[in-house]
Amino acid sequence: MMNLQQLRVLLAVRQHGSLTSAARVLQYGVPTVTHHLRGLEAHLGAMLVERSRSGTRLTPIGDSFAEEAEAVLARLDRAEQAVADQRDAGLTTLRVGTFASIGSRLLPAAIAALQQRTSVRVEVVEAEPTEVVRLLRAGEVHAGLIYDASAEPAFEAPDLALETLLSEPYRVMVARESEWALRDTLDFAELASVAWLCSRSDDEASDRVLRRVCRAMGHPVRALMRTDDLYMIHGLVAEGLGCALTTAAAVDADFDVVLRPTVQDLGERRVMFVSQRSGGPPVVRWLGETLQRIASQAVPSRQAASRICTAGSSRDAS
Repeated sequence: MMNLQQLRVLLAVRQHGSLTSAARVLQYGVPTVTHHLRGLEAHLGAMLVERSRSGTRLTPIGDSFAEEAEAVLARLDRAEQAVADQRDAGLTTLRVGTFASIGSRLLPAAIAALQQRTSVRVEVVEAEPTEVVRLLRAGEVHAGLIYDASAEPAFEAPDLALETLLSEPYRVMVARESEWALRDTLDFAELASVAWLCSRSDDEASDRVLRRVCRAMGHPVRALMRTDDLYMIHGLVAEGLGCALTTAAAVDADFDVVLRPTVQDLGERRVMFVSQRSGGPPVVRWLGETLQRIASQAVPSRQAASRICTAGSSRDAS
């Protein structure tokens, strides 16, 4: 029966040109090298090596077989490395839940960095935070990216480990050409007639903040549409049909929208990495560490955030 030692001996003879040199490199005795070669030749029924005064070289059949053997050994090495990676990572496939907007900016880079470290496959499930947490608790994902309102945390629980990646103040997104864009600061007391773009889930963080502030002002939230489609939200706001509560990192600069702070304290949106507090595979920890590093570089600069918030207000001075 053919074995890996025989293949390695054949390749060593081809590379070093003699039985003695091959034996030295492999830390075998010459008789052991000869034994492996004879066993391989007997198994294949063909002469693979020929000796001459100038040394030892492979026959044409031996050369052809050595090419195949080299590919086999290389593939086995890769397979062994993959097993070692997956053993150390604790998983063969890592499933991660994430929301859109800032999640789409953080997670792809984190996955790319993670796959330079390990051969673990990554599968991504897009879902809103409440659904990500449900999937995590059900064991359908191993970790996730979620967001929450700092003033009204909804996901703090004994079974969840939460790591804040970034925090941003909530702002009102308005059309660049709207009357609201002319103001430096908005007051919810004057926004009773405004139509809002709301999430499909009442539990979504910005909707909870919006309801709290409107309730304090004594008027209900008038929803123009309930959607989690960011392009739809931006498009409707850009046309002046409604407003939305969001943060600078979630704004798409391709749309004619700007952000405005408010008199009322809306709190912050916290983007967090969530996993099971009971611990999990090492690769989950690696992903969290990678996201922390990437998040520190991905937050919009103060200057960029300022441009998003102040664009359009200069028309007051013109």
